[in-house]
Amino acid sequence: MPAVRQPAVAGTFYPGQEQPLAGSVASLLAAAHAETPVDATGAAPKVLIVPHAGYIYSGPMAARAYARLAGVRATIRRVVLLGPVHRVPVRGLALPGASAFATPLGEVEVDQAAVAQLAPLPQVVLSPAAHALEHSLEVQLPFLQTVLDDFQLLPLAVGDATPTEVAQVLEVLWGGPETLIVISSDLSHYLPYRSAQATDQDTVERILALRGPLTHEQACGGTPINGLLLAARQHHLQPQLLGLCNSGDTAGDKQRVVGYAAIAFTEPHHGTH
Repeated sequence: MPAVRQPAVAGTFYPGQEQPLAGSVASLLAAAHAETPVDATGAAPKVLIVPHAGYIYSGPMAARAYARLAGVRATIRRVVLLGPVHRVPVRGLALPGASAFATPLGEVEVDQAAVAQLAPLPQVVLSPAAHALEHSLEVQLPFLQTVLDDFQLLPLAVGDATPTEVAQVLEVLWGGPETLIVISSDLSHYLPYRSAQATDQDTVERILALRGPLTHEQACGGTPINGLLLAARQHHLQPQLLGLCNSGDTAGDKQRVVGYAAIAFTEPHHGTH
């Protein structure tokens, strides 16, 4: 039986004990519910772009995305989670070879049926090493464990891949209302505060116009985002910016900041084509 992928950044990026972690996520979500604009259509997101830094930096912005799932917590049964590799380079999109991912809030099963669906795609590879220390996927899990009921996970660590290769994977896993896609990405890195604001505003405008490709200087998750933008055009997704800030707004200094955005994509209503 494949191993359980153990948490690598519990206690650093987020609280390492169950009760403090549950309390932290709950308070971030409560604040987000108070601040986030209500979607007038009432449509649940099909895709979320969510930042992945330590919770003191990007947790408030991540919570704005996850607060949108309140109405579908029992509907979503599978989360397709894509994030960039930061430590171990990989060609393609890497599966972890794990049976589950653990956090202090418990274990999330990996969707083995979805893993099998990806078997024919040559760009999907197996790399436990790419997942072992990777934070971009892990930090999303406590939020998902809090806002959803019973779900399985399809985690992909994205390395060197073309937009088309990423979009092909998303297409195979697209599913219906039971499937949520989460793209984990921060925006610009280590620019001065005002420069970052301008750069990130431009990047967000490109995403909202479904206009790629983005570079890794614009978004560290540019590779999965570029694949998403292809799929979003194909599926006529409607993007909405839920919030934009940087680490200078939350817990960092303003000399070298990292940008964070929360963006939701909804599918068009039936009968509106």
